[in-house]
Amino acid sequence: MIASVRGLVAAIAPDSAVIEVGGVGLQVQCAPATLAGLRTGAEARLATSMVVREDSLTLYGFADDDEKQLFELLQTASGVGPRLAQAILAVHQPDVVRRAIAGGDLATLTRVPGIGKKGAEKLVIELRDRIGPLPIGDGGPGGVLNGAWQEQVRQGVLALGWTPAQAEQALAAVAESVDGEVPPVPVLLRQAIRLLGKTR
Repeated sequence: MIASVRGLVAAIAPDSAVIEVGGVGLQVQCAPATLAGLRTGAEARLATSMVVREDSLTLYGFADDDEKQLFELLQTASGVGPRLAQAILAVHQPDVVRRAIAGGDLATLTRVPGIGKKGAEKLVIELRDRIGPLPIGDGGPGGVLNGAWQEQVRQGVLALGWTPAQAEQALAAVAESVDGEVPPVPVLLRQAIRLLGKTR
C-alpha cells in the first residue's frame, strides 16, 4: 500500500492534485483544505490512503498522518465510505471530529453534508470507544493562502456538492466577515460550509 507520496505538484484540480513521483504522476483525491496548502511546481508530501475497489484504485491524500488515521478510522463505521470520510475532514479539523464523537456532539457532526441525525448517532455509538485520546488545546490551522482565497473557497464549496449560486452566496457572507488580515483558507472554507449548512 502507498502510505505517503513526496514529489512535485504537477496540477491542482477542485478535488484532487497530481503529484509527480519518480516520473509518474499520481492523482491524489484531497479535501479543499489540503489542496489549499499545495502549490503547482513546488514539492509536497502527502500522507496517503489507498482505497481498493473492484473497478478502481483511488489514492486519498492528507496534510498529515493524523488526518489519514482519522480518515481510515471513520470508514470502519457502517455507512461511511471514503467520500463521506473525506467530507467530514473537509468540514472539521481532526481534533474537532474526535471531540464531537467522544462527547456525542450530534450538532457538529450533522454540519457535514450527507450526515443526518441517525448517521451522526451511529458514528458516536460505533467510534466513541475507538477515537483515541483527545488533544489538549486547539490544533493550528492548515495551509495559509492570503491571495486568491475566494477562488479556493469557491472551488472547495463546489467540490462538496453545492451549486455555483450557493457558493457565491456563501463567499459574499464570508468576505463580509474578513476584516484586516485574511484567515487561512481552511478556516474560511469551514465558515462557508457552516453558513451553507444552515440553509439546507
